[in-house]
Amino acid sequence: MFAEFYRKKLARRLLFDKSANDDHERSILTKLKQQCGGQFTSKMEGMVTDLTLARENQSSFEDYLNNNPLANPGIDLTVTVLTTGFWPSYKSFDLNLPAEMVKCVEVFRDFYQTKTKHRKLTWIYSLGTCNINGKFEPKTMELIVTTYQASALLLFNASDRLSYSEIMAQLNLTDDDVVRLLHSLSCAKYKILNKEPNTKNISPTDQFEFNSKFTDKMRRIKIPLPPVDEKKKVIEDVDKDRRYAIDASIVRIMKSRKVLGHQQLVMECVEQLGRMFKPDFKAIKKRIEDLITRDYLERDKDNPNTFRYLA
Repeated sequence: MFAEFYRKKLARRLLFDKSANDDHERSILTKLKQQCGGQFTSKMEGMVTDLTLARENQSSFEDYLNNNPLANPGIDLTVTVLTTGFWPSYKSFDLNLPAEMVKCVEVFRDFYQTKTKHRKLTWIYSLGTCNINGKFEPKTMELIVTTYQASALLLFNASDRLSYSEIMAQLNLTDDDVVRLLHSLSCAKYKILNKEPNTKNISPTDQFEFNSKFTDKMRRIKIPLPPVDEKKKVIEDVDKDRRYAIDASIVRIMKSRKVLGHQQLVMECVEQLGRMFKPDFKAIKKRIEDLITRDYLERDKDNPNTFRYLA
């Protein structure tokens, strides 16, 4: 459990530039590796390496734009390319981007294809941030927002008034994401949008307008999204990873032994996984049953407490 929580926090530090430096992160990972083994830290070490490669990739992208001025979208764009296997899983939706952002995606895709044609880019817009200028009547302000928030705000360049359902349809997001982003823009500290009715909750019948009279003493403000329950997601991810680990351990043992009793299989599985986590006996039994239904194992016809390897 600790490993997954640490990996989530490490990912946030690395992706949002909140880490002291890479050497500091590597030093901690080295100590964790000495205590817990290489399997414990392998993904996290990959994440730190990924960020180094991503910076080099960004530098190459900037050189590409300098050498191809006609391709430049006119927007400062930073893209962090990551290796899927190292990082925590993130939601990936086909967000309907504003035209300005579509151009950015296309330019980077063209650049990336000059480096490799065998890798597919999956855009994680939920992790993106944007700096946009809000032209309010009192003054122009710089808004630091997420890609979702920016996409919603830019809809109001073409429409004076939009309903909840119209925003949801135009962005192609889930109800949960639309509620979170609209709450942050109309009900929280910075009311960039006016909402009717003027309540503290978001409803599917709400209507929204750009608040042209919005002002703040600062010229640059960051508008956060409401926090999500990361703990629940981490626990779900840990349970999923542990199921895979138990399956892999059982298959390794049975592939080697061919025939083995239930008690011996459980004990060897516990011993194999001991450095990663302490597997529950009930969980191992459940995974054995699942592997039987998937034709990896079968019960001995004469002794149901003995298993045979099939695959």
